[in-house]
Amino acid sequence: MKRILFVLSILIGQIALAQTGVEFKETNHKFGKVKKGVPVSFVFEYKNVSTKPIVIEFANADCGCTTPEYRQDALPKGQKSTIKVTYNAAVEGVFKKSVNVKFTNSNQPYILTLEGEVASDKKEAKAKS
Repeated sequence: MKRILFVLSILIGQIALAQTGVEFKETNHKFGKVKKGVPVSFVFEYKNVSTKPIVIEFANADCGCTTPEYRQDALPKGQKSTIKVTYNAAVEGVFKKSVNVKFTNSNQPYILTLEGEVASDKKEAKAKS
């Protein structure tokens, strides 16, 4: 039993180390209802908590309706930066869009998520009556 616990603690430690170079203030944002055809953006803030400068290797959205904007240069240790993610809100209905962000010296990408519901003016008017 002690051997199993020891092995599990090592595995959990290795998983935790894979994501220790960057700390996000939050990784999920819920807009609630948004107007159709009016793009919405959220700025995700992160900090380099590693001992070395970090660079975003890639930030890929899961569809063309979502666009990430981020710095291309190295972020020194201890510094903060942002990733702005914009959703175009072109289609009515509930949405949940993700951006995978991979930093240097990190084994796994971080996943940033935007959620909400796109409603037309007509639906909003009916809901208010």
